[in-house]
Amino acid sequence: MTARINGATRLYGIIGNPIAQVRSPETFTQAYTDAGINAVMLPIQILPENFELCVKGLMALGNLDGMTVTVPYKARMVAFADRLGDTARCIGALNALRREADGSWTGEMFDGAGFIVGAQCKGHVLAKRRVALFGAGGAGSAIACGLVAAGVESIAIIDPNAERVETLAKALRRTFPACDVRPASSVPAGSNMIVNASTVGMRPGDGLPGDFGTVTADTLIGDVINSDVKTPMIELALRHGCPYVAGKEMHAGQGEALLAFFAATAVAKPPAELEC
Repeated sequence: MTARINGATRLYGIIGNPIAQVRSPETFTQAYTDAGINAVMLPIQILPENFELCVKGLMALGNLDGMTVTVPYKARMVAFADRLGDTARCIGALNALRREADGSWTGEMFDGAGFIVGAQCKGHVLAKRRVALFGAGGAGSAIACGLVAAGVESIAIIDPNAERVETLAKALRRTFPACDVRPASSVPAGSNMIVNASTVGMRPGDGLPGDFGTVTADTLIGDVINSDVKTPMIELALRHGCPYVAGKEMHAGQGEALLAFFAATAVAKPPAELEC
């Protein structure tokens, strides 16, 4: 079924900088069409110096019902939400904002849920894993929150921004006191899961986000970079025979949750569940 746009079409946007790499507009627009929802998703590039002005303008549009958020705005977007879901509140970042019937806005973060669903769909066991996580931004924070909730034993957070690492570590310790969460400068010995939640791997010529030390075949590799070609992280996993969760699998995993989040206020039947 092909989307048809008319005067009653509702708008959703994905905002970020850069924006050319995103796949959400075609995926969500088709999902809305298949679900009988008269809506489209549009890519919207916002430059940092125009962020507040542009977001306020978008939220003032009468036919815009929601936004998804990608790098680098997941933390800055929190200020525009009237209320936050549990994950967004814990980590101080969101990647989805929904207009409610009364005109207020609800924000939540689904990056972590997407990664967990992507891993579970492939049969990977997360409980008791010792995780090294690269990236303490919005995606990394959400994935850390999801992993801790899934029962990992420990998380070592690696990011050049020490303040951001400590903020995330404190938030996770406060919410999940049983998990060993600590800052790190490299992958600790004994780690059996390594996740790249940084932007390293997005640009041609990027390598790995850091020194991994010894990688064994039982190390679960994860990458948030959504790419048609194998990223350095996935190439590493294949070289060592490691199980992995690729960026495409993570993004497919969060699709169902995001669609359900937006469909809660859409004027149509909810979208069918996405298959793993």
